[in-house]
Amino acid sequence: MQGLDPLDLLRDIDHVGIAVKDLEQAVRQYRRLFGVEPAHREHVEDQGVEEVLFEVGTSYIQLLAATGPDTPVGRFLARRGEGIHHVGYRVDDLSDVLERLRQEGATLIDEAPRPGSRGTVVAFVHPKSVGGVLVELVQERPISER
Repeated sequence: MQGLDPLDLLRDIDHVGIAVKDLEQAVRQYRRLFGVEPAHREHVEDQGVEEVLFEVGTSYIQLLAATGPDTPVGRFLARRGEGIHHVGYRVDDLSDVLERLRQEGATLIDEAPRPGSRGTVVAFVHPKSVGGVLVELVQERPISER
């Protein structure tokens, strides 16, 4: 990661993930209250979620419903109820950012990038390393595909 300015690691807010119990009701509510339409919908099997994204500027609002009680979002909903689950930050090179965080002593949930929705690759950083906030790092396209 030679030459990468630490201030350049985060490019944008990719999304704010909001856990909801009833995805269809939440979609209707966002349509009615904010006049937005879903930009993307996807079932992410390995994360145990059904998601709907609403585009807001250069970012998204991500509504997340658990596909079962023993998924990360299912456990979150049981413990805390509906609300903000995580913040996703867009990065250019996820592997390099993970290495930088490792060097800085951050606790990583994902040691390596893994597939996310929309064809992205993602990794999560544990809340205890980032002021109690679950952070998702999102790379829109692998470097090799640019």
